[in-house]
Amino acid sequence: MMLMDLLNILIGMLFLIIGVLIGVAFLTLLERKVLGYIQIRKGPNKMGYMGLLQPFCDAIKLFSKEQVYLNYSNYLVYYFSPVMSFILSLMVWMLIPYMFNMIMFNLGILFFLCCTSIGVYTLMVAGWSSNSNYSLLGGLRAVAQTISYEVSMSLIMMSSIIMIMDFNLMKFFDYQIMIWFMFMMMPLSLCFLSSLMAETNRTPFDFAEGESELVSGFNIEYSSGGFALIFLSEYSSILFMSLLFVIMYMGGYDLTLIFYLKLVFLSFFFIWVRGTLPRYRYDKLMYLCWKSYLPISLNFLLFFMGLKMFLGY
Repeated sequence: MMLMDLLNILIGMLFLIIGVLIGVAFLTLLERKVLGYIQIRKGPNKMGYMGLLQPFCDAIKLFSKEQVYLNYSNYLVYYFSPVMSFILSLMVWMLIPYMFNMIMFNLGILFFLCCTSIGVYTLMVAGWSSNSNYSLLGGLRAVAQTISYEVSMSLIMMSSIIMIMDFNLMKFFDYQIMIWFMFMMMPLSLCFLSSLMAETNRTPFDFAEGESELVSGFNIEYSSGGFALIFLSEYSSILFMSLLFVIMYMGGYDLTLIFYLKLVFLSFFFIWVRGTLPRYRYDKLMYLCWKSYLPISLNFLLFFMGLKMFLGY
């Protein structure tokens, strides 16, 4: 019986990984299409029907290109940091419960915070191990940004945790049957959405990979496969962050079409923001984090703690 349970879990994980990889592939296609139409041009439309085969062509091209060997790099660390980044971004998806084998994390939010915190090391190591000054500076910039926004993001999540008094992501559904937390915690939910964009290095916070003027930040020296893995992990994180926002602020996790439509809309929102907003100035980035989000999140945290104590829960 135990063997069957383990087999179920393994099959579930396999389906999950394949599903995430296909989702990420078509998210890149959606992004290129949407950005194309925002800029009044067509996106990829040659490969297959309406460009549907384009993600597979990109994957084949990137993974069959020559892998550059750097003479002065710490080679093993340099080689494996994108792989670790990708593995971490897939590990976070274990938080999604299944209907047939019921993996259920009672401490799911803690697991999420651990994985995102470890993700910082892969950025730092990727920048450092190339032994190039530019990628080291790009890595430091990315780490500073990620750590700064993780502080306010954790505090915002703490407010939601205090509301439900549980670390289990599934409990959010029970508490949002009458009203979504998004409306109940309005400024906080928007701050959280903004923090998620900073956490995934997306516009308007994409200083880690500002292609035009920063020469692609921490991943300058990565060619083909390593580069592809870094961006796969980024897009996987975007999908998961959209899922997390839907679970925490837009009605919780339920296997219905509405749930998936909310998830698709939020993923589309990330792309929409990229197509419309200009990039932030770097000094304003830290100002926004430490002078705006941190005081707001701390004040709301104290408010919700007081509210719970007042109501006697």
